[in-house]
Amino acid sequence: MRFGLTVLLLGSCFCAFAQDKVVDGIVFDKGTNGRIAEVNIFNTGTGKSVYNNLKAEYQIAANIGDILIFTKQNYFSDTIKIENYKSLAVYLKRSAIQLQEVKVNSVVINPEQKLAATKRDYTKIYGVLADKDILSVSPGSGAGISIDALYNMFSREGRNAEHLRQTIQSDYYQDVIDYRFNRELVERITGLKNPQLTEFMQRYRPGYYFVVAASEYDFIASIKANYRRYLRRPKAYALPVLQPAK
Repeated sequence: MRFGLTVLLLGSCFCAFAQDKVVDGIVFDKGTNGRIAEVNIFNTGTGKSVYNNLKAEYQIAANIGDILIFTKQNYFSDTIKIENYKSLAVYLKRSAIQLQEVKVNSVVINPEQKLAATKRDYTKIYGVLADKDILSVSPGSGAGISIDALYNMFSREGRNAEHLRQTIQSDYYQDVIDYRFNRELVERITGLKNPQLTEFMQRYRPGYYFVVAASEYDFIASIKANYRRYLRRPKAYALPVLQPAK
């Protein structure tokens, strides 16, 4: 009887020990090899998820055979099966066009300044490749057909330029949101710290048109109202459970 009880207790200890195993590592951008922060790591075996820190480092409880799914906006997800407890370096590939980095030393630039700098870096797609006016009017020669506009409509280079302009404009909208709906402001209003702060900001991220139209009072009131919703139902609007790729 005592022998059986001892074996049972030892087995329980081993199980508890096995469940306490932790997998760690760093997440990188596959194109630039730079570190990526705020990546969600979901363990399909335990149903638990964590975000990596600002240094791109992560730790998550996992057992051998568990499957981890790494996800981040504007990146393709990656799925990894745990085979040992060595540190894992994960490389995510961007799903959107990566724009040239705008560097301004020791100066915090607003979205309008960043957009203007980006346009200076891409002068061609905002110059001749931006012409869409089919009819051109020249003094003394009347109206005619714009060759540049026709080229931009039907050529691959013209279509790629249009796609890049749309991507730059979309990134500008997101920069406007980030500039006003920033971590310092939200943390000061809600008192939240990571990982709850990141989760709250992703769940209640406002839209572009609300950000540019709302007064300061309405904007802060919206954050406070969403914070009360978050406290009442912390699991509401949570992302659905991701399934491993087959």
